Amino acid sequence: MRILHTADWHIGQRLHERQRTDEHEKFLDWLLQTIQEHQVELLLVSGDIFDTALPSSDSTNLYYRFLYQLFDETDAYTVITAGNHDSARHLEAPREFLEMGRIYVVGLADDPAKCVFTFPRDNPRVAVAAVPYLSEGDLRHLSYETEVDRNERYREWLKAFYADCVSAMPAELPKILMGHLFVQGGTIGTSERNVQIGGATAVNASDFPENVSYVALGHLHRPQTINGTDYPIRYSGSPIPLRFNETGYRKKVYLLELSDDGTLIHDEEIEVPIFKELCTVEGNETSVLSDAMTGEWSEKYIQVKLKLDAPRVGISDEIRQAFSDRGGDVVSVELELPETERTPSGDPGAIAHPKKVFELFHKAKFNDQPPDETLAQTFSELVQLAEEPQ
Repeated sequence: MRILHTADWHIGQRLHERQRTDEHEKFLDWLLQTIQEHQVELLLVSGDIFDTALPSSDSTNLYYRFLYQLFDETDAYTVITAGNHDSARHLEAPREFLEMGRIYVVGLADDPAKCVFTFPRDNPRVAVAAVPYLSEGDLRHLSYETEVDRNERYREWLKAFYADCVSAMPAELPKILMGHLFVQGGTIGTSERNVQIGGATAVNASDFPENVSYVALGHLHRPQTINGTDYPIRYSGSPIPLRFNETGYRKKVYLLELSDDGTLIHDEEIEVPIFKELCTVEGNETSVLSDAMTGEWSEKYIQVKLKLDAPRVGISDEIRQAFSDRGGDVVSVELELPETERTPSGDPGAIAHPKKVFELFHKAKFNDQPPDETLAQTFSELVQLAEEPQ
């Protein structure tokens, strides 16, 4: 059976307030074409369909239009689970209706047996445990429990939940587990939320049951395989880079094929096209403006890290305009000043009055110039107001 694994779409996500609906639309069009070209029989989407629990109408329309195209233009089954960004109830509200279109959505999971599906429905060849994001907050509160004990109880809960899922699966079928969680050993970026390092709220690879063919995970945005078992435990990652620090590696989906006995006979990485490039430009004012005027920046999001010897009013606007003239869109300008410019001299902790702290701060920011009389008087009045009894 041919299966495609993806996750972490984050439809509706913004990049510095830039809407990215066009990128998600192009991804979903590409995904539909990929499913058709490879004759995929089962699509797995492991959580974080939307970026927020209350997605916009545009995001919702994009999602349901894709699901209709899946039903209308392919013969594939689809399994979708909720992630920590999704509203579980919102996502699975049309569950019974979507099942008529071969689409199975699981947002809430109070019974492991209800997470288990077999496909195709009329002649099963694979069993899937569609486990959504299980929050540590769902655990029953125990008084005087330490954080370490609670983390361990959470891990044991997940371990038992997956074991119960496997027990509910037909013994003779290949078994696939889905999940939206952090497995120890995964590489974490800065755009994942609710991920803790050092073992907290994490499971080990060995916590998953034996006799499984594949574990299809979401939550971490870098595509990767976790070691520790004789079957793949894999994060597909997000299909588009959600932050500038996600541009150092290619985004992927995974295509696999299982034999009737559960053997993985085909395992392929398919790179997702870049629909809008994210670029970082670093340097001083001269080099950055030179790059802006000589480079090709059309239809690109740009992050500028600008090194300055001293603050200069209006430089950010000049940088943005220079790239805009070449078709680029600068979404952020980060200014880097020398250490002596950023840090006031002296020890603020040893200064008795806030007025002196303000004076040192102003000198550090504005080329050793003290605040003018009007600004100093305004600050003094603010301090006086703050010190007055309520």
